[in-house]
Amino acid sequence: MTAARTQALDPAKIDAVLELFKAEGHTPVSPPILQPADVFLDLTGEDIRRRLYLTSGTDGVDLCLRPDFTIPVCRHHLAQPGATLPAAYCYNGPVFRQRPDRLGEIPQLGAESLGRADTAEADADLLALSVRALDTFGLGDNRIRIGDETLFAAVLESLDLPTVWRRRLRDLFGETDRLNAAIGRMAGSAAADDERRDVRLGFLSALEGTDPEAAHAVVEDLLSIAGISAVGGRTPSEIAGRFLEQAALASGARGHDRAAETLTAYLSLQADGANAADALRDFAGTFNLGLDTPLAAFEQRLAAVEARGIAPSRLSFSADFGRRLDYYSGFVFEIHAANSSLEGPLVGGGRYDKLVTLLGAGEDVPAIGFSMWLDRIAASVAS
Repeated sequence: MTAARTQALDPAKIDAVLELFKAEGHTPVSPPILQPADVFLDLTGEDIRRRLYLTSGTDGVDLCLRPDFTIPVCRHHLAQPGATLPAAYCYNGPVFRQRPDRLGEIPQLGAESLGRADTAEADADLLALSVRALDTFGLGDNRIRIGDETLFAAVLESLDLPTVWRRRLRDLFGETDRLNAAIGRMAGSAAADDERRDVRLGFLSALEGTDPEAAHAVVEDLLSIAGISAVGGRTPSEIAGRFLEQAALASGARGHDRAAETLTAYLSLQADGANAADALRDFAGTFNLGLDTPLAAFEQRLAAVEARGIAPSRLSFSADFGRRLDYYSGFVFEIHAANSSLEGPLVGGGRYDKLVTLLGAGEDVPAIGFSMWLDRIAASVAS
């Protein structure tokens, strides 16, 4: 999307959206464009890591142009002397991600809410705020897609699977093709055999069945010989752990057909907001899973959203929907233009309850936020 398209947006409407955010208690912030690269390499996921604009400072520290606002806003909060919770912020500015066919500078508006303990109400407030912001741009006709990684995690925990496989499947949530391939491999599909042959190559094959302590020592020694003290912010011990996980995955986990069947059935679930809870309850009954706690939280959120004037039938729940950023941990949402062939959402957001702690907070901080893609919004307004 070209800069000219973005400039087609009425600046007064951008200002109006920012005023809307401020009226709801969000303080404007403008985090630095240059950010420490290791934070994003560790926390954003493969999709963003491979699209970073990387550079380095005169002191040799690896830096990147900010690829999103959520992490910089959280870092800004933590850097403020005497910062208290709850806290809410908003922003307006560019993020930078390499894109093969378009400019890598992407204008965004957004809002973040940190520290609210009433999570269902906070989820509903941020979703409703994003809808009102789109209304301000004249884009009231849209589709709202929702998902919930908490439900997927609860399904995983109910299954008799090795820990390494639970971790692997959860890491892949939101990347449907790769997740389905991994589940197929658990069930022993032909495609799985191809993947298995690829993964078993070389070093991983040598690690299979090795005593974990000995394998850790081998990997750490090899890295030491090569003069490598860290890769992507990971220590030699962490790298060794990842090698061992990959070796365990390479050896396969056959005999989990029932788990694969359960996961496949779950990930295929789709329903509007009015029927989603019933569909999930029917699924849990069919497979004899105890999902009462995450289901209660799911229904509480839907009730809070409806109380803010968004009819449940307007929502579309997809069990396989997760955002492709590692720090998202629960409720997620996207808003798409209803009558547009435009690729990608106008708004993307969700809950990231672990992120602020990973960035250095001394306590758990529930958090949720969203970003608005102004280039897509401009294209939708112009269409």
